[in-house]
Amino acid sequence: MIRLGIVDCDTSHVVQFTRRLHHVDIDEDQWVDGARIVAAYPGTSEIVEKSRIEEYVAELRKYGVEIVDSPEDLLGKVDGVLIESNEGGKHRRHAELFLPRGIPCYIDKPFTCSVVDAKAIAKMAEDAGVPVFSSSSLRYGVEVQELKAQEDRVGRVLGVDAYSPAALHHRNPGLFHYGIHGVETLFALMGPGCESVWCVFAAGAEVVVGMWNDERIGTVRGIREGTASYGFTAVCEKEIRSTQINVGFIYRELLKRIVSMFETGKAPLDIRETIAIVAFIEAALKSTQYDGKRVDLEV
Repeated sequence: MIRLGIVDCDTSHVVQFTRRLHHVDIDEDQWVDGARIVAAYPGTSEIVEKSRIEEYVAELRKYGVEIVDSPEDLLGKVDGVLIESNEGGKHRRHAELFLPRGIPCYIDKPFTCSVVDAKAIAKMAEDAGVPVFSSSSLRYGVEVQELKAQEDRVGRVLGVDAYSPAALHHRNPGLFHYGIHGVETLFALMGPGCESVWCVFAAGAEVVVGMWNDERIGTVRGIREGTASYGFTAVCEKEIRSTQINVGFIYRELLKRIVSMFETGKAPLDIRETIAIVAFIEAALKSTQYDGKRVDLEV
């Protein structure tokens, strides 16, 4: 059984992941085998109240998780680490403690809030010869995976319009905070290769248009006003598929990939695609600052 530790408990993911791995307080069809959360460092947050962290930590204690006083206290206790900080800007500093020591990491969304940090983490993992993985759970929505598996039937994906909630927070600027779910959906279906973006921004929404290197076009609508959900319209060679994404099993599907990485030593997603997602959002932010001007991705 793989022993996992958590760094920073300011997201509900720490509870949701533990329930599924420990098979407690959740239906059996949500269970994931192969790993357990053995220890967690609560951390601090600029995004949620201290009381929320305390609520999550109380749940973890109930599930038998040891609560430690510092990230360093996880060393020697765990085989892998889940860096769960809501704030992407904290992830590089946490990764520096574990990856160079040969401890693989899953880093929750957003991977980072800058391409510089994203490349630095990737290099740490490469130099240490260990995997690192980051993804929104929406990448593994059933509807997303079904379309990817049906290429023979629907043909090549020619373009995607993805959408998701996109609440704003200055610690995770632009789409880094929550709109990353829509960006992850877009890249899951389009694949890598985006070269430039344009962003139209308003208080209630923003739309980012991406141009891929083969002249395919994909968009993300970040929703901040009115009804918000997750979904996409995919224009394929033989079919147009438009669907909302059922979020009922996204944590289970993501956890399967996370556990597989710790078991096999191989990340389920090329880290270069994750860096490209960071570059996409960073370029969208620059486009907003330049009144919607086209901005090339820096990857």
